[in-house]
Amino acid sequence: MIPTHDLTGMILAGGEGRRMGGRDKGLEPFAGLPLVGHVVQRFDGRVAELLINANRNADAYGLFADRVIADAEGGFKGPLMGIYSGLRAAKTPWLLVAPCDSPALPDDLVARMIAGIGEHDIGVAFDGERLHPVVALLRTSLADDLAATLGEGERKIDRWYARHAWCKVDMSDCPDAFANLNTEEEKFRLEAALAPQTKPAAP
Repeated sequence: MIPTHDLTGMILAGGEGRRMGGRDKGLEPFAGLPLVGHVVQRFDGRVAELLINANRNADAYGLFADRVIADAEGGFKGPLMGIYSGLRAAKTPWLLVAPCDSPALPDDLVARMIAGIGEHDIGVAFDGERLHPVVALLRTSLADDLAATLGEGERKIDRWYARHAWCKVDMSDCPDAFANLNTEEEKFRLEAALAPQTKPAAP
């Protein structure tokens, strides 16, 4: 088992939000909090340090994390660059990554990812049908290998994972927890689905 002091958490919030009009998705309001705030709750008290990978609005994100880190290279080069930046910045042997736009992630995400990785170097959340490559637990010693991979021009997360000892972490009991929000419509739909059901007042 990976003890808390050996684990850094990181929330990926470095994208351009193109399908949401270029807005910074992590700071979009959702059920009373910015989206990123819901993901922060999954890490709270369960990691030695929490990072947020963001390429803008660092001051706003700084309210939610121990450190805000930008991509090691500018130009919005995608989540694999964000993961590399986290591997390089982490001070622990392990890094657990999650996206800022999945506010329904399991409350016990950290414990389940740790339990599921076994002896592998990378564990990736699997909902029974699909892998979720940006919900992953990784050894930070992979940073140099990923630097070389990025230098070759690779940007596909799954192809880099395939080079290493990786495994699926079974999350098939809660596939809806991995819904990620790319559009305003998706945000409103999930917000309504997660809202507590209020009973009508008695006559």
